[in-house]
Amino acid sequence: MFTLPQLIEEDIQRLDSILHDLLVKSEASTAVIIDKGGFVVTQKGDYEHFDITTLSALGAASFTATQAIANLIGESNFSSIYQQGESFSLLINNIDAHCLMVVIFKAHISVGAVKYYAANAIYQIAEQLRKARERAPESGLDLSMLNLEDTTEIFRRKSS
Repeated sequence: MFTLPQLIEEDIQRLDSILHDLLVKSEASTAVIIDKGGFVVTQKGDYEHFDITTLSALGAASFTATQAIANLIGESNFSSIYQQGESFSLLINNIDAHCLMVVIFKAHISVGAVKYYAANAIYQIAEQLRKARERAPESGLDLSMLNLEDTTEIFRRKSS
């Protein structure tokens, strides 16, 4: 199904740094990297005010539905979903074949600015995931097989 490369502490630190930089530059509230099964890989920002676990699952499902819509109109894919709200807005971006990035930002912030800064973050995240895949190409991780409610602690363990 949806497999991630095995991530070590250094990978997560790099991903967290990229998300932090995105939040500072875009003035967004929260940024989350999820796998396409809807499981959280890592998150930064003001995520305590949101149900990130449910949001990630629904965001991944929404992205999958959007991809099906793209196919129906003859597009190979749509790379992002934007949802505008009264207080907060949401941008979901495709990172690679296995991961998505969810960015939550206040509605008064321009989606164009968030997309601009997200583009560089997506590139950097994809590069870090590529490096992790190259380090251990045969050992992917399917989070759905673990049947865990909260997967973030899996990626917080120190490498031995």
